[in-house]
Amino acid sequence: MFMNSSTTQKLHIQKAPTSRVNDVDFQNLTFGTTFTDHMFECDYKDGKWQNPTIKPYGPLTISPAAKVFHYGQAVFEGMKAFKDEDDRVWLFRPEENFNRINKSSKRMAIPEFPKDIFFEALTTIVAMDRAWVQKGLGNSLYIRPFVMATQVGVSASASTEYKFMIIMSPAQAYYTSDVKVEIAEHYSRSANGGVGAAKAAGNYGAQFYPTNLARERGFQQVIWTDANEHKLLEEAGTMNVFFRVNDTLITAPISDRILDGVTRKSVIALAKRNNIAVEERPVLVAEIVEAAKNGSLKEIFGAGTAAVISPVSAFSYKGIEYEIKKPEDNYAKRLKSELMDIQTNRAEDPFGWRVEVK
Repeated sequence: MFMNSSTTQKLHIQKAPTSRVNDVDFQNLTFGTTFTDHMFECDYKDGKWQNPTIKPYGPLTISPAAKVFHYGQAVFEGMKAFKDEDDRVWLFRPEENFNRINKSSKRMAIPEFPKDIFFEALTTIVAMDRAWVQKGLGNSLYIRPFVMATQVGVSASASTEYKFMIIMSPAQAYYTSDVKVEIAEHYSRSANGGVGAAKAAGNYGAQFYPTNLARERGFQQVIWTDANEHKLLEEAGTMNVFFRVNDTLITAPISDRILDGVTRKSVIALAKRNNIAVEERPVLVAEIVEAAKNGSLKEIFGAGTAAVISPVSAFSYKGIEYEIKKPEDNYAKRLKSELMDIQTNRAEDPFGWRVEVK
């Protein structure tokens, strides 16, 4: 039983009659295309969240006039569950994801979701589909909570009805090799006063076109720059980005343009525990280009839930490509290994990040 200020209801559970888990080739997964047996949904109507239900995964019926299609009122999260060698299942810092989806919702004029409903639904659905969480380093269950506006009508105003959902997808490593990136000179991910700090669906849709242009030039991702002058480095693709200059790790500070990444803050905590100097400050394009020229730029890597840590092998700026010759004992490799060992219960968790799903 859960309660909140506006409703008191039980979590309804409709089990799938059979599981599809034995039909899945877990050695050949395409990220985010295979989904587990169940999903969670809860509707906001008449000023309250109601009818929380776990049911068999399947399509939705929704009006073409639902406001999500016309005004983009939608936010989401990305989080993971892991299975250790003793078949115990763990979530990684789920409280951070809960807090952030409500922060994103508030920015998009979406009602915040009750904490007790969220965690009961999350732990119940992961427990029900625990067979989909595969053991082994690099394997995980990607969990996608999201909320969208469902009120019917095309008037340009905030919706009065919403649907909160959780779907889950087994995953392997997101990037299997280092990536090449292009520093943005024209397009921007976000601007001051905008929704860059929210995981709003439209943030990502707007990135696809400039990313496609970069791919045509041989680069997998874009490092975004500030919208005002394109002088500050901010995020890499869909990840926060880190630069190692000599032995110092540098990353842009959190702002209303930059997402407060869970992996980002975990990397910073691990780096400090390893006595690695960390600077959270504005990062100039010019200083990173100069560091690449004089050899003091040792590493660039992205950090995010899907990819964990994604090393960059080269970057391009103003048509010039700079190769990064990272040292053998590089920070990306070390921090990724330590982070994944904590996530999969291969190492002690001095931070209290792991949450077991019984």
